[in-house]
Amino acid sequence: MVPYFVYLLRCADGSLYTGSTTNLAAREKAHNNGRGAKYTASRRPVAMVYSEPHESRSAAQTREAQIKKWSRAMKDALVAGDGGAAGAPAGALADSDADADPADH
Repeated sequence: MVPYFVYLLRCADGSLYTGSTTNLAAREKAHNNGRGAKYTASRRPVAMVYSEPHESRSAAQTREAQIKKWSRAMKDALVAGDGGAAGAPAGALADSDADADPADH
């Protein structure tokens, strides 16, 4: 069974990018070579600052979508290891998106 991961990259401009993959090292390398995503291509170099495993592609993509809706503060808490942020339900974060930077994927 192929493991799937959700990851966060910190870009050179300090923004965060959220994605999913089956190979963290190869994905980070692709982003740093300008082939990972249009968003990160102009914000290199990037560094992997967080990842979490999932049992299926669907689960990883669901979690990726959830994290992308979070405010920057929630993403920073997740990167810092705040377990409360990691398990917060998507609906509970609806009001916290008001201060989110639209560039923070």
